[in-house]
Amino acid sequence: MNTKVTIAGVELKNPVMTASGTFGSGQEYGEFVDLNLLGAVVTKGVSNVPWPGNPTPRIAETYGGMLNAIGLQNPGIDVFVKRDIPFLRQYDTRIVVNVCGRTTEDYVEVVERLADQPVDLLEINISCPNVKEGGIAFGQDPKAVEAITKEVKRHAKQPVIMKLSPNVTDITATAKAAEAGGADAVSLINTLTGMKIDVSRRTFAVANKTGGLSGPAIKPVAVRMVYQTAQAVKLPVIGMGGIMTAEDAIEFILAGATAVSVGTANFHNPYATVEIAGGIRSYMERQGIEDIRELVGAVK
Repeated sequence: MNTKVTIAGVELKNPVMTASGTFGSGQEYGEFVDLNLLGAVVTKGVSNVPWPGNPTPRIAETYGGMLNAIGLQNPGIDVFVKRDIPFLRQYDTRIVVNVCGRTTEDYVEVVERLADQPVDLLEINISCPNVKEGGIAFGQDPKAVEAITKEVKRHAKQPVIMKLSPNVTDITATAKAAEAGGADAVSLINTLTGMKIDVSRRTFAVANKTGGLSGPAIKPVAVRMVYQTAQAVKLPVIGMGGIMTAEDAIEFILAGATAVSVGTANFHNPYATVEIAGGIRSYMERQGIEDIRELVGAVK
């Protein structure tokens, strides 16, 4: 039985990846999860300089999910190269580096630093606020998506995955813009913007007022957007958004995703990723599916 999938020429032993920002660079989960069993580890966002992130509180639980406004806190590319890449290199899994920035130049700087590093794929987080454009996220304007994709591709040595924001009217417009800019793949969805208010204290539950909503509550939206995107572009699609079980992951694959990323589930169950990878195998056995690729986009 074949569970291998290929994204932009990079072969993964199975379609299960971690979702950026929910798994660190694997160190926190190493004692629970055998990283060798995953298709890829997607790192937390890496910026050109250390980012302190947002003021606390930064996380709040919601029905069927959670809000986070971490603000992409990370120690920056220097620490990442020195500490995290060597850690991940110990394992037989693909390394996907999530890159964030406040200007196009920020992204390019990180991408150039990674050019000679032993990492397999770059995932560009375009849900970051574009400082030069007054804080609107890069990923909300198709023209900006195409421009930043082109610029990143000019400097990148590894294949480029553009991570799309769902906070748009038409997801296919940004997906097509990424394709036009030369992206090798797209991943979606990033979090939906949400808000929670603490009624007893009459204050916002997270200091940032708004946060990114993730978890099972957003899954139907994510499946719909993955399906639309898979119909609209010829690129491999990595699907995510509320995947808790193997059945959830298979829904995304049937909708057209070549691979999936598991995020919020890791907080609730540190073993989620390996359980989902095993569950996909069991499903294939039960259904008599010889090759996982038979399932990609197979919804009727």
